[in-house]
Amino acid sequence: MKSNNHFLSCALRHAYKDERGQVLPFVMLLMVSLLGMAALVIDLGHAYFCYRELQAATDAAALAGAQGLPNDTAAKSQALLYSAVTGNKNARSNLTGVTMVSGYPLLKCLTTLTNQGVACSAPANANAIVVKEQVDVPMYFASIFGISTLHENAIATASMRGAISSPYNIAIILDTTASMSTLDSDCGNVSRLTCALNGTRVFLQALTPCPASSTTCSITAGVSANSVDRVSLFTFPNVTVGTAANEYDCSSSNPTIPVYSLPPTTGTTYAPSGSTTTTYQVTPFLSDYRLSDTASSLNNGSNISLAVGAKSGCTGMTDPGGDGTYYAGVLYAAQAALLAQQAANPGSQNMIVMLSDGDATATSSKMAPKSTDNALTLNATGTYPSYVDECSQAVVAAKSIAAAGTKIFSVAYGSASSGCGTDTTGTYARISPCQTMEYIASSPGNFFSDYNQSGSGSTCQSASQPTTSITQIFTQIANSITFARLIPDNTP
Repeated sequence: MKSNNHFLSCALRHAYKDERGQVLPFVMLLMVSLLGMAALVIDLGHAYFCYRELQAATDAAALAGAQGLPNDTAAKSQALLYSAVTGNKNARSNLTGVTMVSGYPLLKCLTTLTNQGVACSAPANANAIVVKEQVDVPMYFASIFGISTLHENAIATASMRGAISSPYNIAIILDTTASMSTLDSDCGNVSRLTCALNGTRVFLQALTPCPASSTTCSITAGVSANSVDRVSLFTFPNVTVGTAANEYDCSSSNPTIPVYSLPPTTGTTYAPSGSTTTTYQVTPFLSDYRLSDTASSLNNGSNISLAVGAKSGCTGMTDPGGDGTYYAGVLYAAQAALLAQQAANPGSQNMIVMLSDGDATATSSKMAPKSTDNALTLNATGTYPSYVDECSQAVVAAKSIAAAGTKIFSVAYGSASSGCGTDTTGTYARISPCQTMEYIASSPGNFFSDYNQSGSGSTCQSASQPTTSITQIFTQIANSITFARLIPDNTP
């Protein structure tokens, strides 16, 4: 009996002192911690990666949708097409089950953007789009602890315009016929030409003279190094070469107005016609209109800035008239000059902005009987150059120019619903000045009209561009050559 008790006592003392196996509880605790860390690192890393993919897809969807504005149907369908929803262009195999949040894509008219000249145009009546997508991301290690999925959503807002695009060569064509001296009560009771020059200044202020990375533009002969947007000013009627500088030299003298010259239809460079005696081009293509991309005012040392009245006390362009209205020739002249600029600046795009009331009715006596630069002879057939079907010739010219890749924006300023008295035959017989300006634009969205101006009869309206203020019109045109851009989601 004693020996048994002694044996049991020894066994108990030995077991009490034996430390083998005591680490097992700690190993179990450590394993749980490691699994938790794995869940944190792997699952949250996976969730973050999925979120970045979802956000990138949402950004792309918002940009695509904004580019479709102002068409509401196109905006929403493009946003969905470029989303991460299954079957669409940004769907990912590891990002399954993505859906568009109810109520999105959402079109908005943001005051901040309208103040920047990005109007809320019909039919969408919006200038921005908001896209919001959602997905449940599966968890792996975390599912051990009862967390099987993590809900994620991403939101993006994009403005329909505002991002800088490729460099542009821009020809601004301003009507300086006698009708432009008419006062416009809707524009502060100044002449129509003064109002047009005000709008042109706003337009120049919205363009990009040189790269944003440049503190100041390095200018030589009126052109910045690495220039972005280069602008040339054209006018009709044409002027003599020797007096063209009167449009910008602050002399207050009118240029001399010869008869309308007739440039060729297929020119690839523009030189004044009639053995260098007449020209439609007031200034060459310049980018010195501002001294930097961020300058808040125009450069008073620039001829184009002076021509549009940027300097106080300097008259700028005048409207002596004298030849009536005929502008098919200036369109061909501007296109020829643009093609030469494009050849000198590979990768650039061409653009024409033309402002007029559109009523072309010049008499044959005010048109050159023969143009010495291409042996073009004035005729009565209605085919350029002709004193018959004058408005129609401008439409034909514009359509051929647009077909060559040049964007054309037209501004009908006080355009009447009747006129174009020489247009009695051909495809555009009985065309009106308003219709002429509408057809000159390279797309419906590029046609603008100030129909509040006296003489318009309040009938010449743009279906897709309801803006009627000349300055707002020019601001919109400047924004139109930019692309959609992402903006903060809380933009008012």
